[in-house]
Amino acid sequence: MPQLKELNDSVSLMDQMQTNEDGSVALINVFTVDPADQDALIASWSHDAEFMKVQPGYISTQLHKGIGGSATFLNYAIWESAESFRNAFTDPEFQKRIGRYPDSATVSPHLFKKLDVPGHCVA
Repeated sequence: MPQLKELNDSVSLMDQMQTNEDGSVALINVFTVDPADQDALIASWSHDAEFMKVQPGYISTQLHKGIGGSATFLNYAIWESAESFRNAFTDPEFQKRIGRYPDSATVSPHLFKKLDVPGHCVA
């Protein structure tokens, strides 16, 4: 079972999933794992992704791996809403799948919204 480490000490993922904000959200999930468990982490993540990609509100996901020998991974997933993510994340089937991650894994999930910053990015 992976260990949870919140990205923000003031606002947990559970707090975020209770919001009723409109619009799409990005799930950023940072994984760290013992280098010997990297293949097991990828297999567990892939197993989860198979479940998530058929859930209502799922848009896309991409897994990234740190370079230079890093055993840190970053998952970037887009959902239509915080509600659609919450429904998938709290599904009992998904909760069972979380237990398949290596014991050395630490997960740090957090939800984000795109910002409109003039001259740089659009929401």
